[in-house]
Amino acid sequence: MATASFALALLLYLGLDLPEASPAQSYAADPDNVVEISYGSVIKLMHERTKFRLHSHDVPYGSGSGQQSVTSFPNVDDANSYWIVRPQPDTSAKQGDAITHGTTIRLQHMRTRKWLHSHLHASPITGNMEVSCFGGEVESDTGDYWMLEIEGNVKTWRQNQRIRLRHVDTGGYLHSHDRKYTRIAGGQQEVCGVGDKRPDNVWLAAEGVYVPVSQRK
Repeated sequence: MATASFALALLLYLGLDLPEASPAQSYAADPDNVVEISYGSVIKLMHERTKFRLHSHDVPYGSGSGQQSVTSFPNVDDANSYWIVRPQPDTSAKQGDAITHGTTIRLQHMRTRKWLHSHLHASPITGNMEVSCFGGEVESDTGDYWMLEIEGNVKTWRQNQRIRLRHVDTGGYLHSHDRKYTRIAGGQQEVCGVGDKRPDNVWLAAEGVYVPVSQRK
């Protein structure tokens, strides 16, 4: 399993078009290495309570917005659970920069290139705020903006650090729970936005391909 995870991470890295001066490092096979997450890193976000990974696939919701669905997935080695950490457009942030508490980020789904998105459509199972994937490489709006809230005294985002993601437009927190789909995404959990800060809307960057943080003065 470790070998397969490392090989997948390497393939993802080779497809990222990273500059030679900033080679990515894979820690998918070595959970004891704790590193900072920076722009350009490819991560899997694990829901702390259920241990499922944030996931998407080219399957639209049958209700609500009809956009690409987002779920959480039980298998660690799933290729559709990788997300690229991106800054807001039109900022001075660049690949390799560290990401601090309170920063607004975007998450781009590795396979489909769409953005983690939310809005006021109702989620299919619980009727909370729907979380979807939207847009593409050159199509993104404020519905793709998430504010990073880091738990504890650490000010920069690190692997396995407890975080919350608060949606900028709606104020909802990225959330999952143990209620599962039974048909198209059978066995996968609903991902939605909830309006309040809860102990069970905490996530961790569990596995990934990390771009080293650039030298800072």
